Amino acid sequence: MTVLLRTAARVELLSLLVLLANLATVHVAGVATLLGPLHGCAYLVVIGATFAATGRTRPRLLALIPGIGGALAARSAARNTATSAARNGAGNTATSAARNGAGNTQV
Repeated sequence: MTVLLRTAARVELLSLLVLLANLATVHVAGVATLLGPLHGCAYLVVIGATFAATGRTRPRLLALIPGIGGALAARSAARNTATSAARNGAGNTATSAARNGAGNTQV
């Protein structure tokens, strides 16, 4: 789910930057017509993916910020996942094996 969140966050930010650059320079109506709905859809996917990926309040609130919120939410969700894994001892196979008695092969 975080792959979807990261991809949607990148699409959202990139589409917003192109829309703003178009508005500041030549303002081609076709660019706005194509990228406006793409940006809106990516924004909604970021919000939905964040709500599906995590139950934490901070990433969910960050996802509501247009443009950069998706990237911040993905970073916050990844940080929370890594912190939770470290607290639970996940990924530490030596510790898990020692707790379970695995690897102790005495003859």
